[in-house]
Amino acid sequence: MWILITLFAAGCQSVRTAYQNTLAKEAGFLHATMARSLYGLPLVSVYLVLCYFLFGWVSLELDSAFWPIVLVCAVAQIFATYFMLRVFQSGSFALGVLLAKTEAVQAAVIGLFFLHYTLSLTAWLGVVLGVIGALVMSVKWKNISSFHKDTSLLLGMASGFCFAVATVTASMASHSLSGSIITSAGVTLWCVLVIQSIILCAIQIVKSRDICAPFRHSLSLSMKVGGFSSLGSIAWFTSFALVNPALVKTLGQVEILGTLYYSKRRFAESISKQQWVGGAMIIASVVLVVIS
Repeated sequence: MWILITLFAAGCQSVRTAYQNTLAKEAGFLHATMARSLYGLPLVSVYLVLCYFLFGWVSLELDSAFWPIVLVCAVAQIFATYFMLRVFQSGSFALGVLLAKTEAVQAAVIGLFFLHYTLSLTAWLGVVLGVIGALVMSVKWKNISSFHKDTSLLLGMASGFCFAVATVTASMASHSLSGSIITSAGVTLWCVLVIQSIILCAIQIVKSRDICAPFRHSLSLSMKVGGFSSLGSIAWFTSFALVNPALVKTLGQVEILGTLYYSKRRFAESISKQQWVGGAMIIASVVLVVIS
């Protein structure tokens, strides 16, 4: 079941990221980052009500470890999204998404320490191959000697790390609750979005000195970002709660196919042979993970 859920999440995220890239150009990084949480909250709230009736509620103690973990998850996801949008400005749409995909192997390493998840040799090969494929697609080899000076590379790696932290903490938060794991994942996602909405809306309001600022820019496009983001996040958080997050994120590399499509068709960016080779490696990594 987690495979189908993850594939759905990857598809939604591919579309959302394309819209978010456009929104960032029209309304700025802050609004594009905020739209993902604020405009996705209504749909996630409806989903949580459905979870309550279908699967039951969960225990939610005020002194639970859930709250600090979910706070870390929310903040890490804010930085991850912000860094990726910055890569779009300094590099390209495809580059930003590809570099963020290093989160799979980073999530695997972090998960070893905090979730005590282990991977089979085949799964490790899949995770590592996927990351190498993403780097092959994104790195300009003629500039490899000065890669540490490449803003796009550094921001992309930082985005991947923050996404990995968010992925692992989302799983930790869901498993810290007692009750249906499906409802637990929904509660975790809802709390993350509320925290993110409060933080980002407050920053935008203070910065613009306009209490209605979160609703004044590209309303239609913001709703599209929020809608696809909420659908994808529901699927992501559910998968994180069901299996090792590293496997989920490696399978989620199929989003690369959508990235290449939008990069070429929507943003008129050319796809090089190097990127096609890297894409083939990523597909092979997905196959290895599914086999494992």
